[in-house]
This record gives sequence, structure tokens and C-alpha cells, in this order.
Amino acid sequence: MWADLHTHTTASDGKCSPSDNIIRAKKKGLQAIAITDHDTVAGLDEAMKAGTEMDIVVVPGIEISSIFKGQDIHVLGYYVDKDDPCFLNKLKELRKTRDKRNEMMVKKLNELGLSIGMDEVYARKKDNEGNIGRPHIAEVLMEKGIVSSMEEAFRQYLGKEGRAYVNPPRISPFEAIDLIKEARGVPVVAHPGLYDDDLLIEEMIQYGLKGIEVFHPDHSDDAVNRYSKLASTYGLIMTGGSDFHGERNGEIFHGDIGLKYVNIEIVNQLKQLAENA
Repeated sequence: MWADLHTHTTASDGKCSPSDNIIRAKKKGLQAIAITDHDTVAGLDEAMKAGTEMDIVVVPGIEISSIFKGQDIHVLGYYVDKDDPCFLNKLKELRKTRDKRNEMMVKKLNELGLSIGMDEVYARKKDNEGNIGRPHIAEVLMEKGIVSSMEEAFRQYLGKEGRAYVNPPRISPFEAIDLIKEARGVPVVAHPGLYDDDLLIEEMIQYGLKGIEVFHPDHSDDAVNRYSKLASTYGLIMTGGSDFHGERNGEIFHGDIGLKYVNIEIVNQLKQLAENA
């Protein structure tokens, strides 16, 4: 009884529709899947309808973008109230910052002598209500032959060490935890192995984090062991997922649905925490 608790759709920077993610999960033999789009819950209604039709448990989630010391820190929220008007208004503000960042990155790419326009980036958006992220920019870079893969796009230009990396002011990871809790959700730090800042993770735990994404395609065995122990020490839920974004130019970013998963009992634990919040 397995669950993939980290997937993206066309509501943000994924390539598959929410329904397609559910269909893919069913084909992979999963019993549950979380939809965790960046700074939006726009895909949840479609996903939950498809889940009912296909007998798949759909966990309503989100991945909040925050910043700490110039670095992206992502916080997953599970069982958030997708209809809470205050929550929705705050998400709208986060997406405005995301749009500003995209424009800043494209401008920096232009300054590096790379011909790429925002119109080309927005043309890659599959859902009119979806937001744009770095994978859309990477897709344009690949199609123009500037890079050969998503990995190269992030390593050379869009990742934290990349030449076009920028990060305008955003909420802190602590504010992200508050935002998720205000929406009656369960905050879990996403892929902590990518941050190289375990002191921050411990600070987030002390602040009110309820779980750690231990199992992720970009986590080494050492990272899995380290965060498993940290979660056990503090009595936190250990989650995991593929971070599926779909296929771009023949390449699946992070991992395919079901590549990383947890026992469905973790879903029950998350739901219970949310209900008792």
C-alpha cells in the first residue's frame, strides 16, 4: 500500500494535468498520491475528482516557496484547506513574487548573451491558470540547444550556483510553516538534502515543522540515513515522493511517479495530524 507524496501538475510547473497524474499513479500500482504544486492549489479539484473516479486517495497539498540566506527553501503542506479565502489571497501574493523572479532570470540570461524572451517561456505553460517556474525556462533553453538537459540548465544557469540565479525577497521558511498551519495543514520540509543547511532544518523543527521529506530522488543514501535519524529523534513524520514534474525533451525531471514512495500509513498520520490541528 504505497503513496507518492510529492508531485506537480500543469497547475504549476508540471507537464501533466492533475487527472493525468492520478491515472499515472493508478498504472504504477499506488494507492495514494499527493498533488503539491508550487504556491497554488488550482489543480486540487480536478485531481480529487479523478481520485474518486479511479479509487485513488488524493492528498490535497502544496509546496510553498520561501527563502533563507539567499537560498530557496521549499515547505510542503498536506491537507491544507484549499478553499480558505485568506490562504488563497496569500498564495496569490507568492505567485506575484514568482513572476517577478522569472522576469529577473530571463533578463539575466539576456545579459549573458542568451536570446530568450518571456513570451517563449509563457508559451510553455499548459494551463491558463498555472504559474511559471524554472523548469519552463529550462525547457526553452533545451529547445534552443543552449543546454542538453534539465540538469545542465539548473547547474549552468538556474540553480543556486547558476549564472542566472536570482532570488527576490520572499517569505521565510518559518512564515511558510505559519501559512500552512493557518490553512490547517501539516508542514513538512521538502528535500532538505538539497540545502546543505541542517542547522536551519533543526531551527524549523523547533519552530513547528511536523515532518521531513526523507525519501527523494535527489537524496543520497547518506541523506536518507541522516534525515531518518533526525525525524526519529524529534518524533516527526517521514515522508517521501518522486517530485514528479513530467517529461521535458524526453527527460523526466527529478523522478517518475512512484519512483520514491512511503507506506500509506504515512497518509493516515498526516490526515490525523491535520484533523487534530
